[in-house]
Amino acid sequence: MPMELLNFIFRMGVLFAIYGFIWGIFEFILVIASTNKQKTVIEEYVIKAIKYVFLADVTFLFCLDLKGGEISYYQLGLAALVLTMYFVGKLQSNQQQAKMFGMMGNGLPMGFKNFNLKAEIGVISLSVLCFVGFIFFKDLSINPISDWFHDSIIGIEKTPVIGFIFKVIGFFFLITMIFKMANGLMYIISGGPFIRGSAGFQASSKKDEDFDDYEEIN
Repeated sequence: MPMELLNFIFRMGVLFAIYGFIWGIFEFILVIASTNKQKTVIEEYVIKAIKYVFLADVTFLFCLDLKGGEISYYQLGLAALVLTMYFVGKLQSNQQQAKMFGMMGNGLPMGFKNFNLKAEIGVISLSVLCFVGFIFFKDLSINPISDWFHDSIIGIEKTPVIGFIFKVIGFFFLITMIFKMANGLMYIISGGPFIRGSAGFQASSKKDEDFDDYEEIN
C-alpha cells in the first residue's frame, strides 16, 4: 500500500507538470495573439479558473484510468487532497512573490499586479468543487477539451527524453508532498511543523529582540 500511494502521488506530479507545460504554451500563444495587451484582474482569473477546472477534470480522468473507468473513492479522495495541496501551494507561492515584487514598485510583473487573494481562493474552491461534482456526474468530465489534454499528457509522458524530464519533476513533486504531509501530521501531533522552509527568511527580516528564541514566527 505505501508503494502504491507513493506511485500515485508521483504520477500526479508528472500529470501536473505536463499539464502546466501544455498550458504554458497556450498562454504564450494567447499573449502573442493579444499583441501584449495587459490583462485585467477579471481576465486573469477567468483564465486561471478555466486552467484549474480543466486540471481538476484531467485529474479525475487520470483516476478513472487507474481503475479501468471505475470510480475508486479512496483514490479520488487522495487525488482531491493532493490537488488541493497543489493549488494552495500555488496560492502561497504567488502571494509571496507578489509581496516580494511589490517592493519593486513599477517593476512588478503584470501577473502579480493582478494578484487577488479572494479571487485565488474562489478559483481554487470552484476547481475542487468541480472535481467533487465529477464523482456524482461522471459524464460531465468526458468532453473533447479534457480528452485532448488527457491524451496529450499521456503521449508526452511516453516520449523517451521529454517524458523522462517530466518524471524527474514528478519525483521532486513527490518529495515535496511527503514533506508537506509530514509537516501537517507533525503540526497536528505536536502543534509545530517538522520543517519550516521560510523560518530563516522571516527571522532575518525581524529584529532579534522582537522574538524569543522559542517563539513561533507566523
